[in-house]
Amino acid sequence: MVLNDLAFFPLYPALVRAVTTVLPVAGGTAGLLLSWLAAGAAAWGVYLVAERLRGRRTATVLVLLWGLLPHSIVLTMAYTEPVMTAFAAFALYALLTRRWLSAAALAGLAGLTRPNGVAVAAAVVAAAVCELWRTRGRSGPRVWAAGLLAPAGWGSYVLWVGVRRGDPLGGYFAVQAGWTSRFDFGKGALVFVRDMLGGPTQFGFVMALLITGAGVLLFALAVWTERLPPPVLVYTAVLVLIAVGGSGFFESKPRFLLPAFPLLLPLAAALTKARPRAAVLVVAALAGLSYCYGAYALTLARMAI
Repeated sequence: MVLNDLAFFPLYPALVRAVTTVLPVAGGTAGLLLSWLAAGAAAWGVYLVAERLRGRRTATVLVLLWGLLPHSIVLTMAYTEPVMTAFAAFALYALLTRRWLSAAALAGLAGLTRPNGVAVAAAVVAAAVCELWRTRGRSGPRVWAAGLLAPAGWGSYVLWVGVRRGDPLGGYFAVQAGWTSRFDFGKGALVFVRDMLGGPTQFGFVMALLITGAGVLLFALAVWTERLPPPVLVYTAVLVLIAVGGSGFFESKPRFLLPAFPLLLPLAAALTKARPRAAVLVVAALAGLSYCYGAYALTLARMAI
């Protein structure tokens, strides 16, 4: 079966081609360089968002936890998650600092990077709606422009693929369905988990289930304890919803959650208040788990992550 590559959003390949044009490297090396640089930028953006919300200590711990996630091995590979996370983090920071047009531009770039980049656009739209509600519609043109332009990146590519496929609104989703990837509110995932628990399975699937379940629990905890600003809450909720509600590629769900760094805010806040010995033990345990899982994923796993 031939799978249609229109399922992949265009910005990351375009950046790889740009790197190969500027530097004398092959595409694989360019992808790695791009991911490493993006991972560093993403870490800085994550820090800025967390510092704005909870202060420097929590921000530092949050970046540490995010970099030590079991599935953070993806940050060292030629995947799109580091690039999207960088755009998303700086877009959220722009919203928190009321830089509306910058947030909209970054949301557009995130939307051209990955399908779940739509979460960044949703965050900008939510922030614009809240601002318009607060001012009774008397906000300046930048707020209106941000709300209207933020979905442009994601929407333009989806429509472009749809037109090429002869179905403007459904063509892209038909392409995704060809990859067995579609949103069914978690039905496919539940069927997969039922079959997985009913017989022998691979360790990667078990880890995917545990990490995804932990993500859902952390989201509930963040909603309950953190009082996240609307754009941060909406961004995280959309990422969790897409990861949990999508079918296909169950082993990749942790990777889909990697940009959802606000999920770690409750843990980061708790560690800043914990005794130093307890905090060190938690970080060391997470680092050990991540090292072992990363080694397994790279050397023994018979599935992509």
